[in-house]
Amino acid sequence: MKAFISRIPPAAVALVLSVLLFFAGGLVQPDFLNAAQAINIVRLAAFLGIIAAGQTLVIIAGGEGIDLSVGAVVTLGAILTFMVSGGNNEGLWLAVLVVIAAGAAIGLVNGLGIVYIRIPPLVMTLGMAGVVQGTILAVTRGDIPGGVPRALANFVTGRFLGVPGAIYIWAVFGLAMWFVLQRTRYGRELFAVGVNRRTAALSGVNVPGVVILTYTLSGVLAALGGLLLLGFTQRVFLTLGESYLFPSIAAVVVGGTVLAGGRGSYFGTMAGALVLTMTESLLRAMRMGEAYQLIVFGGILVVLLSVYGRQRQSN
Repeated sequence: MKAFISRIPPAAVALVLSVLLFFAGGLVQPDFLNAAQAINIVRLAAFLGIIAAGQTLVIIAGGEGIDLSVGAVVTLGAILTFMVSGGNNEGLWLAVLVVIAAGAAIGLVNGLGIVYIRIPPLVMTLGMAGVVQGTILAVTRGDIPGGVPRALANFVTGRFLGVPGAIYIWAVFGLAMWFVLQRTRYGRELFAVGVNRRTAALSGVNVPGVVILTYTLSGVLAALGGLLLLGFTQRVFLTLGESYLFPSIAAVVVGGTVLAGGRGSYFGTMAGALVLTMTESLLRAMRMGEAYQLIVFGGILVVLLSVYGRQRQSN
C-alpha cells in the first residue's frame, strides 16, 4: 500500500486534498461552498505560491538548503516599493528595478557565503534575515514614508472576466517556472546538483555557479513577492513577510519536493500553497484560534513528510 501511495504524484495528492478540504468547509459552514469563496482562496494562495517559488529552487538544489531569509526579503520588497515609488505610478518601474536589485544582492550574498565560506544554508540565510530586518529597523525607525501606486493595486486586485489579476499573475508565473525547470540548461543542472553534487561536477556542471544563481533567484523572487503582496494589502508594516516564511517551506514540501534535493516541481508547490490556504480558510470558518491553526499546519506537514519526505535519489 505504501509503495502504491509513493507512486502517486504528490501534486495530484495535494490537489485532491485541497478539493476535499473545500467540500469539508461546506459541512462546517454552509455558505463556505461557493464560487466566490473558491476564487478568493486561490487568490490568497497565489501570493504564497509566488513567494514559495524561490524556496522551491533552493530545496531542489539540495545540500540541506532552505532559505530562511525569505520572510525578511518579502518585507523589504514591499517597503522598497512603498518608499521608492512614493505612491506614484511613474515611480513604479524604478521601484521594480530597485526591488529586483535588492533581492538579487541579498540572495547573492547568501549564495557566496554558502559556497565559498561554507556556512550551512540554514545558518547563512537565518543570519541574513537578521541583517535585513535590522537594516529595515535602523533605516526606517518604524516610520515608513511613501504610498502604494494605484497601477500596482489595480494590476493585482483588478478583475478580468470575474477573476482577480493575482490569479492570472500566478498562472503566468507557473508557466515561467515550468519552462525554467524543464526546458532550460539551468533547470537540468539544478536537478543534477540536487541529486549528487559530486557527480554533477564530474559531468561538467558548474556546481558553485548553479548554487549561487539559485540563492540569487530566491532573493529576487521573494522580493517580487513582497512587491505584489503590497499591491494586495495596500499597506506596509515591519512584519509583513514573517507569516510567509514557514508556509513557504511547507508549501514546497506538501507539494512533494524532496528535502534531500533533486526531485520536485513548481506545480507541486502551487498545489501545496492551495492546500495550506484552503486549510487556513477552513480553520477560520471553524473559528479556530491561531495557535491551533499552527498545530494543524505542523500536523499536515508531518503527515505528508512521512509519505514523501523519506524519498531519496539513488546516487
